[in-house]
Amino acid sequence: MAQSALPTDSFRATRIWCDIIIALQSEVEVKRRRHNLKRHNDCFLGSDAVDLILSHLLQNKYFDAEITRSKVVRLCQALMDNKVFEGVGTKLFGKVKKESTFEDSSYSLYRFTTLHKWVDSVKDNGNTGLSPGAQLTPGYNSWGSRPVDFPTSDAGPADSSLAELLDNLSLMPVNSSRFESSRLPPSVVSEIWQEQTILRLLQLIELPILDSLLDRKEQRPNSQNTGNDAVTSSLLDREILKAFGDSQDSEWLSAAIGLLEHLPDVTVVEISRNFPEPSCDIDQCKLMFFHAIAKHYNQTKEPLLTNDLFDIHTGVTELIVNGKSEPALEVTQLCLKLLNSRNREELRRLLHFMAVAAYPESISLQKGVENRIVMKRTFGKAIVFNKNLSKGKADLLVLFLLDHQKDVFKIPASLHKMVSEKLMHIQCGRDPDLSTVHSFCERLSHSACESNMRKTTRDELLLLLKTIDENTQLSAKEKKKVLTQFNRSHTAIFIQYFFDPSRKL
Repeated sequence: MAQSALPTDSFRATRIWCDIIIALQSEVEVKRRRHNLKRHNDCFLGSDAVDLILSHLLQNKYFDAEITRSKVVRLCQALMDNKVFEGVGTKLFGKVKKESTFEDSSYSLYRFTTLHKWVDSVKDNGNTGLSPGAQLTPGYNSWGSRPVDFPTSDAGPADSSLAELLDNLSLMPVNSSRFESSRLPPSVVSEIWQEQTILRLLQLIELPILDSLLDRKEQRPNSQNTGNDAVTSSLLDREILKAFGDSQDSEWLSAAIGLLEHLPDVTVVEISRNFPEPSCDIDQCKLMFFHAIAKHYNQTKEPLLTNDLFDIHTGVTELIVNGKSEPALEVTQLCLKLLNSRNREELRRLLHFMAVAAYPESISLQKGVENRIVMKRTFGKAIVFNKNLSKGKADLLVLFLLDHQKDVFKIPASLHKMVSEKLMHIQCGRDPDLSTVHSFCERLSHSACESNMRKTTRDELLLLLKTIDENTQLSAKEKKKVLTQFNRSHTAIFIQYFFDPSRKL
């Protein structure tokens, strides 16, 4: 009886609040990070939190209203005000200062408090199968059958406060029957993200062939069969280099050492064994890191921006050449969304290192050459390289990535909206292809393709013949000569135009 009753708005608001906290704690990337020349443990980025919560709300039909990034930022502020997480403290004049305002930035660090350890509670109750993209409901495990008792805290907002917060954001929870409906599996959601990303690309640039995009699969790094001694040795060398980076207040060294995670063990061991004496100048250490990293990427055969995305690279360069920076940035963001996760993370770290090393105040890497140009020359081919893409356009794309390295890895708001609409149509039982204003391309049979090609060719030839016939600038002699040449090449079109007026364009 109690279960059949409609829950109040306050109850639904509390349930949404719990879902958001569980999704954030279970899926956001928490790791050791550097901020203001100091390392902090167990932190996550403000922009990552906004991306994750926005995706979580889009994948679930909590609200009928449009969910924007600014609304999610206010939700994050509410989570922060209620001690779900807190800003990482920084020392200012010897005192620890913690920011009280949430920032949607890749440079703002936050850490979960001990007041809301709900994910641990879920795991303690037997739900150890939580995976990225899995959706949990407060009080139930991932199978929706085993109850979970969540810990309570005085720091959490009251039910009425939650309902008031959602009301201020114009986010009213849907009714109970829709709220209880089944959710889409992560594989379907992932497929929708890829489909809508390609569809948005088609709206911005011309993509002649889609097979390479539609058939993309996540690439997994090949496992290397190395001995235990070699593995232990490389791990020790990596730890030594990390310890050295922690002892230095240098963003340059931090970016370089962070990039070493994607370099092979042989390179890392070589750097560690040839490391200068502790008494040596720090600039000598930087030069050694730079030359080792440059040597590795100069030997790389496959670029990080894989060539199956070549048409997108060409579209980006055309937009840049025409001075359309905003569309170029969005197309780049969509392109990196399609990139496999390993290349994406390595590219993120490489661009960060290049940006730090390109600072004018950084150590000069080549005498008489600007550091920014050195970065482009050294790592350009490791980022994008294709024999069909001119060197000038490739360099232009690399410099564009370098100048916008803080923004290119964000997800465009337009893509969030398209995914939200698609998921809403599917979850409501409507045909998503009929409900949306955009239509996705469809594969044609060989006969249909040939028929369309012949029709298009005929129409274009008729249009060309009409243009010649109605051209008043041609003399009678010139027009007769051109029409005679046309008649010799396309007799059927010529007869159709002059002797069947009903078929004229």
